[in-house]
Amino acid sequence: MLVDSHCHVNFIAYKDDADQVIKDFLRDNYALMVVGSQDSTSRRAIEYADKYERGVYAAVGLHPIDLIDETEDTIVMDGQPYTFKNRQEDFDQDRYRQLAQSSDKVKAIGEVGLDYYYFDKFSNDQLPGFKAKQKEALIGFIELAENLDLPVIFHCRGERTDPTGAYQELLELITDEVNHGRNIRGVVHCFGGNMKQAQKFVELGLYIGITGIVTFKSKNEELQKIARELPLSKILIETDAPFLSPEPHRGARCLPQYVEFVARKIAELKGMSYEELAEATTQNAKNLFRI
Repeated sequence: MLVDSHCHVNFIAYKDDADQVIKDFLRDNYALMVVGSQDSTSRRAIEYADKYERGVYAAVGLHPIDLIDETEDTIVMDGQPYTFKNRQEDFDQDRYRQLAQSSDKVKAIGEVGLDYYYFDKFSNDQLPGFKAKQKEALIGFIELAENLDLPVIFHCRGERTDPTGAYQELLELITDEVNHGRNIRGVVHCFGGNMKQAQKFVELGLYIGITGIVTFKSKNEELQKIARELPLSKILIETDAPFLSPEPHRGARCLPQYVEFVARKIAELKGMSYEELAEATTQNAKNLFRI
C-alpha cells in the first residue's frame, strides 16, 4: 500500500471524474495528499478530504507563481488540451490560518516556495521585487506552519537557464530561518536540484519528494543518483498528478495510482524489493503528515 504524498485531483483535469479517481486509488492504497496552490484549490482540497472517511488529506497554500503574475499554460494529456491559469493572489496569513484550521484533515501547509521559471517573461528590473515577494510569503507560511505544528510542502523551480539556482536560495532561506530558531518540518516536493543540495535539505531534517521524472529515459541521471543514494528514511514518493506522468504513461494525464511506477523505479535503483520500498515510504509519509 502506497501514499501519493502530492497530487492535485482538485485541479481542472479531474473536473469530471475526481471522485472515481480517488476511489480507484484508495481501493489498493493507503492515502493521498491533495495539495492546494491558491485559495480556491486549497478549499477544494479540503472539500475532497472531508468527503472521505479515510485516506484523503489536504494541504493549503499559495503557489509562488500566483503571487506575481497571471500566467497560463496549456498542456496536452491523453490528446486533450488542459489550460491551467494562475490568478494573481496576495499572501494573507490570516486567510490561510483559517483554512488550515477549518478541518482536521488539513495536514500540511503547501505548496509554497520559490518559482523563477517564468522570469524570462519579465524585465530584469522587475525580478528583484518578484523574488522578494515570494520570499516574504514563504517566510510567512513557514511561520504559520510552525504556529500550527504542521509540515511545509516546499515547491521550488529555477529559471530555465539556471534550474538549480532557486534551490540554493531556498536552502539559504530555510537555513536562516532555522538559525533564528524556527522549527521546520517538511518536504521539498518534485525535487529538481542536485545531489549536494538534496543532502543539505536532508541535513536540515527535510524529506525529498520524488515524482515520475525518475522513470524518464533521459535527462534524469541526477535525480536517479539522488534516489539511489539518499537514505530511504528521507524519501517520499509522489505523482504531482495530473502532471509528470511516469513511464510507461508519459504524455497521458497522470493519476495518483501511477505512484506505483515511481516506487518500483526507486526500488530498482536501490536494489531492494518493491514491498520494502512501499512500506518504508508509506511510514515516512505517516511520520511527516501524522496521518
